[in-house]
Amino acid sequence: MIKAILIAAAVLGGMGLFFGIILGIAAKVFHVDTDERVGMILQVLPCANCGGCGYAGCSAYAQAVVDGKAKPGDCTVGGEDCSKKVAGIMGVESGTFEKKVARVKCAGTCTDAPVKYDYIGVASCLAASRVAGGPKNCTYGCFGIGSCAQVCPVGAISVKNGVAFVDETKCIACGKCVNTCPRRLIELVPADSEYFVSCSSKAKGVEVTKVCGVGCIGCKMCAKACESEAIEIEDNLAKIDPSKCVSCGVCSEKCPRKIIRKY
Repeated sequence: MIKAILIAAAVLGGMGLFFGIILGIAAKVFHVDTDERVGMILQVLPCANCGGCGYAGCSAYAQAVVDGKAKPGDCTVGGEDCSKKVAGIMGVESGTFEKKVARVKCAGTCTDAPVKYDYIGVASCLAASRVAGGPKNCTYGCFGIGSCAQVCPVGAISVKNGVAFVDETKCIACGKCVNTCPRRLIELVPADSEYFVSCSSKAKGVEVTKVCGVGCIGCKMCAKACESEAIEIEDNLAKIDPSKCVSCGVCSEKCPRKIIRKY
């Protein structure tokens, strides 16, 4: 009995030793050198894994920075302080960090933009868009179902009177809401840009007035009034170039639809 136990123990010990040697050899053969800077960068990142930098997560972003594929300031959540720390680890200049926020290109509330039917179904904007083009008469407007609010990791988005609203004091510009909206109504813009066109309709003015009381009609009054030439009309829709805008507010005053709003 004792002899059998000893034999079994010896066999198991031999097998353990054999596989240990095999694993040791495999570890050396398949070993991949990791740059220590990847770990150092991870320590200063917020580790939100939000994807706002354009990569799958913080680990992927840290590796991309080390590989020279991403910039130290690409982490929107970490902000300027994080950007400087990452640049310090890499031994490069941090450059100018531009804080961004998400804004909704629609102001068509339940009052201003009536619906053609009451949607009853899965609480998803994408699902709603597949039912006769969505419940809203405006084919460019916000459904107000709140898929963007559902994916926001910091609770910065809520639905008010049928339209998504972003609390800019909470927004971390991760971009999840931008990618979730089936109508691409949310845009990341510089946080210091005061004026924004809260509309995305590319329909002609006559068509817009039939479905929304505040939608842009492409009248060009804002563009004509802008002395800094920061506004242009493209596809019947006014667009503001933040790099040229001097925040004078003339465009907002001249807009007959009051769709150019100050933030």
